[in-house]
Amino acid sequence: MLNKLVLLTLIVLLASPESPASAIASDSFTEPHVGQASKPNILLILADDLGYGDVGCYNPESRIPTPNLDRLVSEELGVVDNTLVIVSSDNGPEVPTVYHMRHDHNHDGARPWRGVKRDKWEGGHRVPFIVRWPGKVAPGSTSSQITSLCDVFVTAAELVGAKVPDNAAEDSFSLVPILMSRDNEPMRPYLLQQAFTGARDLAIRRGKWKYLAHQGSGGNNYESSPELKEYALPNTAPTAAGQLYDLESDPGETRNLALEHPEIVTEMDAILKKSIASGHSRPLESD
Repeated sequence: MLNKLVLLTLIVLLASPESPASAIASDSFTEPHVGQASKPNILLILADDLGYGDVGCYNPESRIPTPNLDRLVSEELGVVDNTLVIVSSDNGPEVPTVYHMRHDHNHDGARPWRGVKRDKWEGGHRVPFIVRWPGKVAPGSTSSQITSLCDVFVTAAELVGAKVPDNAAEDSFSLVPILMSRDNEPMRPYLLQQAFTGARDLAIRRGKWKYLAHQGSGGNNYESSPELKEYALPNTAPTAAGQLYDLESDPGETRNLALEHPEIVTEMDAILKKSIASGHSRPLESD
């Protein structure tokens, strides 16, 4: 029997001083946002290792009930209409989860991406990012912008009028123009990614290109893991220093193009090294 606990982490930012932290602890959520209509409350819900199944708050047929989240979103509790609700996850699905769900239930929480939790491949990083903000975000709307959970920091700060110092959230960009459908231009020039092995294995995404400055997954060992061996793919450029993928034509990252496009590797590697040296990818006021 598969034992899998889905942990839901709630981060609640109540912009109104009339909605104290005690309201969270008492589970009342009844205080309306008073006098600061332009500043929303922000509810960030992270489902740990999402991949076992859909949480009930966005799939009524799910086996994972979320009664309190459903109540918060569906009932008229005062703060809901002026609350930005974000549902996401911290990373791709866990190894045993992927193995058993694929074999026992023909369900793949990472599909169509390659990799799982801890990997630098897309399956280790791609997660749902679902937003509800009545009157601001159009229901059913989508965006193809490259975003990161890091972006929630600067986004929340902008919405509540807080200033972010240069030594904080160095890789965070505001999602507000995307949420408000004000700008279709890329919100960030590129996205930095770090896997389980830390700073020695980094990657960068820009447009359709993704460059991993190393060989291998950057996390799991597919050769030695009994659960992952069958999912190991052949290395199409074993002599290259890193991996370059075209995510538009090859979302499963099956063909390493590093040797075929050395100019793109050189360009992206230079950006990666510059970001490491400067310590940030977000433009800072001190620059």
